[in-house]
Amino acid sequence: MFAWLKKYCKPSELSKAGVLGMNARNFDVIGKYNNRRLYPLVDDKVKTKMLANNIGISTPKLIGKIECQYEVKDILKIIDGYKEFVIKPAQGSGGKGVLVIVNYEDGIFETASGRKISYHDVYQHISNILSGLYSLGGKYDTAIIEELVHFSDVFKEYSYQGVPDVRLIIYKGFPIMAMTRLPTKASGGRANLHQGAVGVGLDIRTGRALHGVLRNVPVTEQPDTGANLMQIQVPFWKEHLIIGALAYDMTNLGYLGADIVLDANKGPMMLELNARPGLAIQIANGIGLKTRIKEVDKYYPEGLNAQQRVDFVLNYTPKE
Repeated sequence: MFAWLKKYCKPSELSKAGVLGMNARNFDVIGKYNNRRLYPLVDDKVKTKMLANNIGISTPKLIGKIECQYEVKDILKIIDGYKEFVIKPAQGSGGKGVLVIVNYEDGIFETASGRKISYHDVYQHISNILSGLYSLGGKYDTAIIEELVHFSDVFKEYSYQGVPDVRLIIYKGFPIMAMTRLPTKASGGRANLHQGAVGVGLDIRTGRALHGVLRNVPVTEQPDTGANLMQIQVPFWKEHLIIGALAYDMTNLGYLGADIVLDANKGPMMLELNARPGLAIQIANGIGLKTRIKEVDKYYPEGLNAQQRVDFVLNYTPKE
């Protein structure tokens, strides 16, 4: 998987090999195609959810939100009738501040990792969210409470406790690269590569596994279950791609990441969007984003709707 990368040492050589670096991403792609005034549409998860629902994109149900410190005491009223839910910062990133509760009973909250915490712990966590501890730029934030996604059994052997997701990179409305992020024991049940989750590159046309990576090291097995990662085939693949394509239509961001979860009962659901998606997806796919971006600029047609863009991707034969 890394043969294409190992032989290039200098940044200039990596660039020539089609690898998109941080500076090129920020200045040549994000700076060119993402108007900063549009960032709040994806940085604020409540706004993102409302926009998505308005155009028919399925998202996890919003149970409630807490915007001010004096509202934190109302958390038990908000979750009344719910035994499981997720508490997260509206403007968080990288999975920071996400608290997954898989069972709430008799004043005791059980997290995805099996840890038992108290009302005081949850109260403090929400207070930390409001203070901006997990938000972009440390700004005061809102705590949102969402329904818990029950991921499809197709991922059962590949994920440890948490909810796996699919990360799509969307460029000019076209899905150009994909991977699934699989929680591990080391990542604390979170689907975040920097925290120790496994990333598996996916063929953009089929949703089939290409390569696996764990902390930038190639892997073929899930470290906790031993399952063969190369057997992954994401179902409802076209529906995943359509959600990514529609994310472009609803935000007008020319370069973004779309995180999608596969609920066992409701199918693909958009979890969140990112105007500054990370670059590790290139390692998981064994190909540089710059290569895909050049193909879109040179060969992909303009003026297509979301469905047509996805159909084009599914039937496109790489020319470079």
